[in-house]
Amino acid sequence: MNIDDKAWRTIWLEPDGRAVGVIDQTLLPHQFTTRSLRSCAEAAEAIRTMVVRGAPLIGVTGAYGLMLALQADPSDASLAAAFAQLNATRPTAINLRWALERVRALVAPLPQAERAEAARLEAAAIADEDVAMGEAIGEHGLAIFRQLAAARPGARLNVLTHCNAGWLATVDWGTALAPIYKAHRAGLNIHVWVDETRPRNQGASLTAYELAQEGVPHTVIVDNAGGHLMQHGQVDAVIVGTDRTTRRGDVCNKIGTYLKALAAHDNGVPFYVALPASTIDWTIGDGVAEIPIEARSAEEVTHIQGRGADGAITTVQLTPTGSAGFNPAFDVTPARLVTALITERGVAAATEAGLGQLYAG
Repeated sequence: MNIDDKAWRTIWLEPDGRAVGVIDQTLLPHQFTTRSLRSCAEAAEAIRTMVVRGAPLIGVTGAYGLMLALQADPSDASLAAAFAQLNATRPTAINLRWALERVRALVAPLPQAERAEAARLEAAAIADEDVAMGEAIGEHGLAIFRQLAAARPGARLNVLTHCNAGWLATVDWGTALAPIYKAHRAGLNIHVWVDETRPRNQGASLTAYELAQEGVPHTVIVDNAGGHLMQHGQVDAVIVGTDRTTRRGDVCNKIGTYLKALAAHDNGVPFYVALPASTIDWTIGDGVAEIPIEARSAEEVTHIQGRGADGAITTVQLTPTGSAGFNPAFDVTPARLVTALITERGVAAATEAGLGQLYAG
């Protein structure tokens, strides 16, 4: 995707082959800065502190983190320690464990001298596959948006999204935003309602940033405005991403997604979830009971980051000193509230049978 008319991916191998470059997402939208990760520990810290975030992207970062660990020490002990360190950073998103297991399975049988290079090639392959899956999701979602637009000739298509599931959450294209980019480039009259997505404001900070760079018409709204807009016929569809999807079609996404799904269901608004195969956890059936929900620092609730009048990025306290905060990072939307799942292989019903038909064999 584009930043100031220059094409970027969110992660890349630095020219020396000994480091991995990433965009520091904690400073967006006010400051665009890149970082070089030169060790497994730095990759783990980047995932933990959300310098990189989004389920697909943290999976790719984890894969490159194993490469960095094996460059320093290709032993079995190093591989095991790096796997454990990276896997512990973000417990909810399944892509991280999936990518780590994929790299580990490949390199473990190899001679130690070959492991780092094999990990590099596999991480690069995972990154390229993610780009291809994002674009395919975009094409399948575009077909849905064309149908919705055709039903309302001449009217603006209003789509609401929650959190950030664009190219910043992946390597390129994104999941939930990929169909929006495809629709905009195809000339559809599309407008996006962007939930601010408290407490980290990934909608206001990241989704709005992406859409502005692409020139997609959008409006940032407070999280609790979505239901009101739906009641008044100002939302034609909701589309979100997911950090983990069960085999039965439950989806785990940024906190607040469940409430949007309830509002959409009550107002007859279609609720779509966009995801690549790497986000499906085939071992889990009941998302509410079985998906571990990451609890992040209460400071993300009690404080907020922004740009001050002097242009400096600063953090300010919102709540009275001593007030407690609770910060579950995700919630689970049951499959019964999901209109359809948009994957790289096509559109599926949010059921075990629906997913099974796409991914049989």
